[in-house]
Amino acid sequence: MGHREHHAAAPRTVAVAVLTLSDSRTPAEDRSGDAIVALLEAAGHSVAGRVLVREDPPVIRAALEAALAGPAQAIILNGGTGIAPRDSAPEIIGALLERELPGFGELFRQLSFHEIGAAAMLSRALAGVARGKLLFALPGSEAACRLALEQLILPELGHMVGELGKA
Repeated sequence: MGHREHHAAAPRTVAVAVLTLSDSRTPAEDRSGDAIVALLEAAGHSVAGRVLVREDPPVIRAALEAALAGPAQAIILNGGTGIAPRDSAPEIIGALLERELPGFGELFRQLSFHEIGAAAMLSRALAGVARGKLLFALPGSEAACRLALEQLILPELGHMVGELGKA
């Protein structure tokens, strides 16, 4: 089956959990989370939960475990992917991944380079599969989240979930 056939057979609606990692934002100030939700819903996907999570590794791990146990087929985290000492999302997610999707991080940084230049190398955005679900870790900036959703995640989300559902 070719690329077009895979897309035609892919689920049209995917249930996605959204986790924002931040010590400084309130739900009212979570513009990145708002953008992710708006883009998902505009593309016909459903939001299976949205949580603002304190940037503390045990708290992040517990929120991620709860999302993995829930109905979401994919989980998008934003924040915590930089190089500051508190940025621990890649380590926490990496420990759970059964399969990494290195192309996601590579393409994200390449696209980011065209937007923000050499600062793109500070991003440790990543994606992979854990317990049959897709995980995406994005930077906390709204522009970075929009870039990741519009250019990478949304065009392939149904296709990726469809591939995971194959026996």
